[in-house]
Amino acid sequence: MPRPHRKSAALRVDGSPFAVRPRKAVPHEFVLQALSALLPHTHPMFGCLAIYVGDKIVLILRDNRNRPADNGVWLATTQEHHASLRREFPNMRSISVLGKKVTGWQVLPADAADFEETALRACELVAAQDPRIGKVPGAGRVAKAGREEKSRAGKAKRPRD
Repeated sequence: MPRPHRKSAALRVDGSPFAVRPRKAVPHEFVLQALSALLPHTHPMFGCLAIYVGDKIVLILRDNRNRPADNGVWLATTQEHHASLRREFPNMRSISVLGKKVTGWQVLPADAADFEETALRACELVAAQDPRIGKVPGAGRVAKAGREEKSRAGKAKRPRD
């Protein structure tokens, strides 16, 4: 029985054999430009663009036309730093799409009057290696898993009544 022939690629109008989807524009590109001296690398994440400096995720850039409430620059931080960061960024707030009232991640909202100024100030803090911004992905989960393991081991050794 003869094998079916593959369809040969039809050339597109522009001459290329493949239909290539155009890349999504980088949201708030001025942030990447401000961090360029740090040689950041990026990864798409949840329809956004995550920015890493070294092994730390420091910021996420978001511009979603369908759900604009949390558009802006997301800061990788923890709840212990919220008060001190809020003194520098009065418009900073928790991210509603994450589903919690208070989240470790915070957003500098794109619709704030001082958005570009505050986003650039956040870039300055990242460049200065401010310990309030940046997380090593997975580091908290590893530590938490270790604590849970110890907790289970401790419970197993306790005598029962």
